[in-house]
Amino acid sequence: MLDFLLHLEEWLPILLNQYGTWIYAILFLVIFAETGSVFFFFLPGDSLLIAIGALCASSDLITLHSMGLLLFTASVLGYTVNYYTGRFLGLKFFNEHSRFFKPEYMVKTNQYFCKHGGKTILIARFVPFVRSFGPFAAGSAHMNFATFSFYNILGGLLWIPSLLIIGYMVGNAAFMLADLF
Repeated sequence: MLDFLLHLEEWLPILLNQYGTWIYAILFLVIFAETGSVFFFFLPGDSLLIAIGALCASSDLITLHSMGLLLFTASVLGYTVNYYTGRFLGLKFFNEHSRFFKPEYMVKTNQYFCKHGGKTILIARFVPFVRSFGPFAAGSAHMNFATFSFYNILGGLLWIPSLLIIGYMVGNAAFMLADLF
């Protein structure tokens, strides 16, 4: 199962053949899980998006536009859930009895997010490990939700379409080359 999750992009054509348009729900859940929980940081977000774009170029069952809208929604909702998880549970990890998470770390994190939070949320979309932990840290630091939401949406608008389009162009190029030979 772990191998399947780690190499999900390799299984996409099989999933599409077996589940048809249910692939939309499966991929929504994968992107939502990766962005919505610190526990699914290992999911292949970037490579999966590129593979989805290539699959859209080769399939009549899924379209780039609808997949883009769906995955954008999944990523924004996932970040929002992760932010609120950090907001409500983050402080429980920071207490004077904790071995690794000290209250002074929380103060430093809060200062950091007041100064650099927007850039961090935006850039975190493109950094796999940070993508899962950035919104949790922002919530733990009680980053302003309006500011978080702005950068969350902007990051989703940049991350999802850019990687889907790269995959789509690569997929189209591969099919054009195949037609030539």
